[in-house]
Formats: sequence, structure tokens, C-alpha cells
Amino acid sequence: MHPSTLAKRGTILVFFVFTAFYFYGLGHLPFIGPDEPRYAEVAHEMLLRRDWITPTLAGHLWFEKPALLYWLIIAAFRIGGVSEASARLGAALCGILTIAGVIWIAKRVERDSFGDTASVAFFSALVAGASGGLIAFSRAASFDIVITATVTWSLAFFFAFELANATAQRRRLLVGFYFAIGVSLLAKGLVGFVIPFGVIGAYYTLRGKAPRRELLTSVLWGVPLSLLISASWYGPMIWKHGAPFLVEFIIKHHFQRYATNVYHHPGPIYYYLEILPALTLPWTAYFFAAMWRARNSIWRGASDAQSKLQTFAVAWLILPLIFFSVSSSKLPGYILPALPAAALLTGLYLAKTRGGSATWPTRVTGVLSLLSAIALLVFARQSGKISIVIAATVAAICALVAIATLFLRKQSLAPAVTIAAATVAIVIIASIKIAPPLVEQETSKTLIQIANESGYRDLPIFGLQRDDRTPEFYGAGRVVYGEDHEPVMYDGIGQVVYESHARGTMLFLVPLADVDLLLQDESVRAQRLADNGRIAIVVVTPL
Repeated sequence: MHPSTLAKRGTILVFFVFTAFYFYGLGHLPFIGPDEPRYAEVAHEMLLRRDWITPTLAGHLWFEKPALLYWLIIAAFRIGGVSEASARLGAALCGILTIAGVIWIAKRVERDSFGDTASVAFFSALVAGASGGLIAFSRAASFDIVITATVTWSLAFFFAFELANATAQRRRLLVGFYFAIGVSLLAKGLVGFVIPFGVIGAYYTLRGKAPRRELLTSVLWGVPLSLLISASWYGPMIWKHGAPFLVEFIIKHHFQRYATNVYHHPGPIYYYLEILPALTLPWTAYFFAAMWRARNSIWRGASDAQSKLQTFAVAWLILPLIFFSVSSSKLPGYILPALPAAALLTGLYLAKTRGGSATWPTRVTGVLSLLSAIALLVFARQSGKISIVIAATVAAICALVAIATLFLRKQSLAPAVTIAAATVAIVIIASIKIAPPLVEQETSKTLIQIANESGYRDLPIFGLQRDDRTPEFYGAGRVVYGEDHEPVMYDGIGQVVYESHARGTMLFLVPLADVDLLLQDESVRAQRLADNGRIAIVVVTPL
């Protein structure tokens, strides 16, 4: 069987393999960081109140984000119970939907092309599903993966419209486009409107051609359709909360977040030029090669399907890069909606070069895999943070990638399939064997569980760390909040002593460096219950 035919038939198999992988092991790791536990707790509180409209955190109104992720988490909580795995189920689903959108676009190109693009869907699926950025954000309760899925489908409908010939079909595709825009507004607010229309504008600018009249006139009915879809949440929110909601959600968490550094996420102008290639790992070398090759299609302005795809993918990359680079607030996940474009561009490159066989990206990937294997073994031996057996297993997988890319690179499928399979295997091993002990210091889950088992289940919890908001989920209803509706952060031993005398016996989260000072303080009785290597949980009683 011809390799391209095999690849074409294998696309559906690849999709199902990635589906199983993305849903596997979602509960292996506890919540970490400031965002994931809060989003899960907001959804939990909405579930307990049976309120699908108003987000709250610790009973306080929470207007930072729209409702789509919360709805996904609530649905999963109702089906599978309240857990980390359930909270991440919606994100995993959005990751799969993103891969499906990439495949759908690539299939449209295959249908309208001949020859060396027959396997573009297969390679695009491999690249998208095995991209580090998509995997990472699909395994966490994240708004970024939700907006990535909805933006991918809005642009998929648009690109299919661009290739379609039949008027009735184009109308149906435009309905899908505007419907997806409406869902994008529910996913992450106004950015769900800005990115798709911005990408379309950049696409026509790069092609030097005006949009079809049909597209321009569709705005008259399409935008109202999008607004109607999004009104399923925005309407009740405005009705119930009025101006306070609009000021908090639109002014503060859209315009103020974009124009200022009020939320303390600064970054240089070139920030996303570093982040985007990192998100494409392990395909970064291929991505660079695909970008270089795509320049010819842009300047040539050809109208065949694959040239249109290259131009469209470049526009899909450029618009988010420029838009988010100008922003004063920068986080890695903001650029995630551009990752499907990178997958399409890279998939097309692999299809046209017979899986990248005998190309420099294949050799570079092989050398880097070999160096990674060696570096991991050295790190495991010197640090002791990873067992030698696990490190050797991962290093052996990296070595297989090196063999496939350095010695089997003339086989059109072997290098790419090996890279994707190795990525899946390494992520599974890391989530089960490597990550759990490494993230223990970044979460309060075990600390609060130990306190509960020690008979302190009802005590208030005081003194959160700014980079760890996990007590808001694992200690929900017990965290002490200030007048600003934010949890009170730890600010030294003096604060602990004062608060214990003012409030009575409490649980405090105290950095290990300060625990001995607290134990020596004669105005309180302090007992350290447990620590995670960074933070201790201490029960403090005033004397």
C-alpha cells in the first residue's frame, strides 16, 4: 500500500488513539497553581447552588471569566463526582475537539488537492495531538484550551467556506462560523470575537484580495446570531448584576488587563516568539521549516487549496502573535489558539516532504532527542529527583526517536509516527511516575487531608501563598478572606500570632523557614502537623 494511502486511512485511528490518551489519567495529579483550583471551586459552588449563571468563589461574586468552562466542569461533576479528573474532563474534550477541527480543515484541503497533500490530515493530526502545548493545557482546567477549541472551529468553518463552491453549502458553513463565534464569546469573552475576525482580515490582506460579497453581507445576520448564542449567559448576567458585572468583566478583565500590568503578568514584546515554538515541541524544527517554506505561497498569491491553507495558517499565527505581544499582560496560554495553525502548517510540510524524510528538521530532532536522553540520565543521577529506572526508560524512548529520525528518515511515516508515539509514552510515564513527587511542594492537598484526619476538619485556614491557591478548593469554605474578597495571604509570624489571638484556634500555612520561630513563640501554642517540603500546616492556639 502506498504510504500516503496508508496515512490517509490511518487518520481516524490516530484520532481515536489521541482521544483515549487525552482522557487517560486526568486525576493522577492534584491541582496546582493559582488558577485551576479556583476554576474548579467556582464550578463546584455553582453546582451546589444549582445556579448555572452566577459564578462565585467562597460565596463572593466572581466575574473574571465567562461560563463555558464552568458549565463543562459542572456537567462532569454531576456525572463523575467532584474530583480533579472530573474538573479536567471538559478541557480534555476541548483538546480532542481542537484536533478534530485541524483534521477537518486538512481533509478539505486533501479533497481539493492532488498528489503530495494526500496525507496532510494524517500528519496534521499527529502534530496537533502530540504538541506539548495542546497536551499540557488539555490536562488542566483551563479557559485557554476552551477558547482554542471554539476558535479552531470558527476558523475551520470559515476556511471551508473559502474553499466551497455551492451557494447553499457556503451559507451553511457561515452559520457554523457565526455559531462558533457565539460559543467563543462564552469561552473567554471578547477575544473569541477578535481572533477569528482578525485572522480573516489578515488572511485577505496577505492574499491581496477582497472578501466575497457574500461574507461581507453575512455580518448583518451572522453577528446577531453570535450575540444570540452568547446571550444565553450574558443576558441573565446583565439582568441580575447590571453595571457591576460589566465594569468588572469588560473594563477590568478585558481592557484593563490588556492595556496595563495591573494583574502582574508582564513580559517583553518578543515573549510569544519564544513561547509559541516551545508549545510546538517536539515538532519545533519542523514548524520552523514549514514557516520558511510557506513564504513562497504567500508572495505567489496562488489560489490552489494548499497555497490558501499556507496563507491562512500564517495569518492565523501572525494575528494572535501581534495582538497578544502588544498586550501589557502576558501568560503562555494566551497564544494557545495559534497552535492549531502551527499544526496545519507543519502537517502540510510533512505531507509534501514525505514525512520530512531526509530533511534537516528530521536530523535536528534526532540529535536533540539523543542529547535529551543523555541529559536526563545525568540529571537523574546527580539530583536524585527521578529514579534511575524511570530516567533510563524515558531515555530509551528518546533514543528510539533518535534512531527513527537519524537512520530511518527515508521511511515517510517512521520518523513522525515515532515522534508522536514517543511523546504520548513520555507524557504517560511522567504523569504517573515523575510528576507526582515533583508537584507535591506546589499543592496543599496532602497537607489539608492530614489536618482533616488529625481532627481539625472544621478549623479555618489562614495564610495562603500567592503562587498556591489550592486551599480554595481543598479547604473550600474554610479559607479566611479579607474585605477585598481575596484570601488573606501569609505575611510573617507576627501576622499569625495576631490573627490567632483575634480569631482563636486556626490552621496556618507557614513557610518552612518560619516554622521554628512560630514554635518558639510563647504567646501561642503551635503544632506542626505536616509539611510538603516548602510549606507547613500548623495548628495555632492563643495562650
